[in-house]
Amino acid sequence: MNEQELQDLQKMVETAVEALEDIKAKDISVLQTQEKTSLFARMIIASGDSTRQVKALANNVAVSLKEAGFEILSTEGDSGEWTLVDAGDLIVHVMLPAVRDFYDIDTLWGGEKPSFHAGAQKPWHAAD
Repeated sequence: MNEQELQDLQKMVETAVEALEDIKAKDISVLQTQEKTSLFARMIIASGDSTRQVKALANNVAVSLKEAGFEILSTEGDSGEWTLVDAGDLIVHVMLPAVRDFYDIDTLWGGEKPSFHAGAQKPWHAAD
């Protein structure tokens, strides 16, 4: 990536993180993935407290990125348990905490698994 592409990517990440923070996303992680795949350079993973919030978070990310001049290639996931926003060099996953814990894509892509409730038992358990 050249300098301009890196600046654009950084602006894209900042815009997405701000959009997530606006609607109170939890456990926001930004992962650098350019050395693991050529499909995208950054991945953001965030949690929402309800299916309604997950949908609202993903929508706010897509709208904010469009308003900032970035193209949204697709949005996947209508159930509200896990929604993905594909903006080319940036992929944003918004999930319910139980879904995020079960699939553990944070550690799969080189990040750290969030501790959703430090010191407390999880209010859910993954299905067997």
